[in-house]
Amino acid sequence: MIRFEHSFFLYSLLVIPLLILLFIAFSKAKKRAMNDFGDSNIIKQLIPEYSDIRPRLKFYCLIMVITLIIIGISNPQVGSKIETAKRKGVDLMVVLDISNSMLAQDIKPNRLERAKQAIQKLIDKLDNDRIGLVVFAGKAFIQLPITTDYSAAKLFLDNTNTKLIGTQGTNIGEALQLAEKSFQENDKKNKAIIVISDGEDHQEDAMTIASEIAAKGIKIFTIGMGTPQGSPIPEISRNMQLTFKSDENGSVIISKLNEITLQKLAATGNGVYVNANNTNDGLDIIFNDINKIEKVEFEAREFSEFESRFQYLLFAALLVLVFELFIAEKKGKLFSNVNLFGTKNTK
Repeated sequence: MIRFEHSFFLYSLLVIPLLILLFIAFSKAKKRAMNDFGDSNIIKQLIPEYSDIRPRLKFYCLIMVITLIIIGISNPQVGSKIETAKRKGVDLMVVLDISNSMLAQDIKPNRLERAKQAIQKLIDKLDNDRIGLVVFAGKAFIQLPITTDYSAAKLFLDNTNTKLIGTQGTNIGEALQLAEKSFQENDKKNKAIIVISDGEDHQEDAMTIASEIAAKGIKIFTIGMGTPQGSPIPEISRNMQLTFKSDENGSVIISKLNEITLQKLAATGNGVYVNANNTNDGLDIIFNDINKIEKVEFEAREFSEFESRFQYLLFAALLVLVFELFIAEKKGKLFSNVNLFGTKNTK
């Protein structure tokens, strides 16, 4: 496998055809000038040291030098071998509530954005661990399958918003089932689920499902987003807040953190519950507990090494350049009588 470390330099190769066109135009103009001056055969007899092919040869050498230098500074690299890299880590599934109540602003900038900031912080702390993302409201789906690609995890996280699911509610039970099914190995001892939610409007089967998951050795941690006092839920259209959600009587709905549900969920899942607020996202407490989970070895096949080859190209460019310097534009005395064009000189 070959790759270029600085591939953007390869665009410089586009100058090569331009240089060739300029050289052809210059050569034709030079030939026309000589024809205007007099008969070409007579001119060649007057200046026997003149050579047509040497300037072209020098030009081809310079083109080769430029090409080799451009490819060289792009640093072509060759994958020297493929090895099985063994890693030890923990598998984490983050279960994120994206219901409309997560737009409440009792935690700044709002509950959902604060939750995404906490997950971002979690990703930055991971080392050889795998992470996945399940989002839920009234329904649940896998936003990101479990992976070690932290850049992809951040990308999918950035694109997470309340519009991904049209069905409102807080179906934690379905989200937990999806998270549990996302784990790849049968051994669940190095697995953990982190539920981030305000806990509102949960389905009654959440505790039963959490108990079944815990029985398989998977720990469930919960982070409560919001405050017990609560906050109105903004109604936003085209990135502008229009008003707050209201009930059938026109009264503004206040969304409050349901800590009891999340505390029971963590207790059932043999994990811990923490409450996030404007000064603390509670992640450090959970991460310390996750680090105590036994790390299991898993394998990932990948190119382990890439070796640079730029030095060979630059050395070749140097050799061609030295060769070009020794090519004179005019014939020397040794070759003054050599006719490369097959015509006979007359004196």
